[in-house]
Amino acid sequence: MGERPYILLSCGMSIDGYLDNAGGKRLLLSNDADFDRVDDVRASCDAIMVGAGTVRLDNPRLLVRSAERRSERVARGLPPTPLKVTVTGRGELDPSAAFFSAGDVDKLVYCASEAVDGTRGRLGDAATVVDAGDPVDLCRVLADLHERGVGRLMVEGGGRVHTQFLTAGLVDELHLVVAPFFVGDSRAPRFVGDGAFPWGPDRRARLAEVRQIGDVVLLRYGLSDRFDESAGCGRCEEG
Repeated sequence: MGERPYILLSCGMSIDGYLDNAGGKRLLLSNDADFDRVDDVRASCDAIMVGAGTVRLDNPRLLVRSAERRSERVARGLPPTPLKVTVTGRGELDPSAAFFSAGDVDKLVYCASEAVDGTRGRLGDAATVVDAGDPVDLCRVLADLHERGVGRLMVEGGGRVHTQFLTAGLVDELHLVVAPFFVGDSRAPRFVGDGAFPWGPDRRARLAEVRQIGDVVLLRYGLSDRFDESAGCGRCEEG
């Protein structure tokens, strides 16, 4: 593929690899210190991406929370919070969702070709809908983001998006936070699904950093030759 953004995939999971429980109430997998670290990482990026399923189920705002960090971005000539991005095959998105309604920042929806017209009609001026091929082609999405000036992309889930990016070998850096408990329910969503991943017993991922943050642990992996070890993983309080 052509030029693409630097891609940082960020995820919190239970000890047994789950992103959430199977119930209706969202499972918190981190703590205040780590949420602040994630906020710092968000502020360092040009765009944040989640899958359409995450938009529907978790209703994320995807904003930089810290007023100081927002001010620092503005002082650098940037919007207060990064561009928000989602990908969808069917375009079944609610324009009143927090992804669209929260924050004075542009929103991009990369949509399968056959659903583009319907998605544009459904979302109106809540977002810019971009034809991403049929099925959605991540390389096409990333090339378009690069052309829009996105140099650093943070991917925050969910499991299907994680799997697509990782199996395609498109992730440069992985931040994996492990919470100190088990979910133990196979109905719950996992960090990744089945797939042919570039890293296995004969090609081990590079572990660049291990950090305790209160009662969770951050594992930071370099997954490509583009890995920027000097960029760090955000400021946080060490346990």
